Amino acid sequence: MKEQKEWKIILYEDDAGVCPIEDYMSSLSEEDEEKMIRCIEYLNTVGIGLRRPQGDYLRDGIYELRITLSGDKTRTLYFFCYETYIILTHTFIKTTDKVSDKEINKALKYKEHFLHKCKQANIEEAYNDKRFC
Repeated sequence: MKEQKEWKIILYEDDAGVCPIEDYMSSLSEEDEEKMIRCIEYLNTVGIGLRRPQGDYLRDGIYELRITLSGDKTRTLYFFCYETYIILTHTFIKTTDKVSDKEINKALKYKEHFLHKCKQANIEEAYNDKRFC
């Protein structure tokens, strides 16, 4: 039997210290914030094995975590890196049938920045305070 990988979730942060996930979560009600935390913890448990309806692959290494909060369909975009890390980039309310290219491109921009800034050797040091799980 194959041993399950232990995932580590990190919240993306830009050079100015802005963390889009924290900003979004701070705007939520306590109930919605708790629900979002539970969904992220579930992602942490299943990692790459997350499937519809909870999540889906979009394109170019970007995935979506699907959460309904107060009737709104939200999407938290993320990517995998360095074998054990899941990097959450940002969350938005989905208003169309498909996730827009604008949102996917934003996640790709964050991914490029993150991978340029953090190499596997310094990821823990650089993002220790932004670890979610």
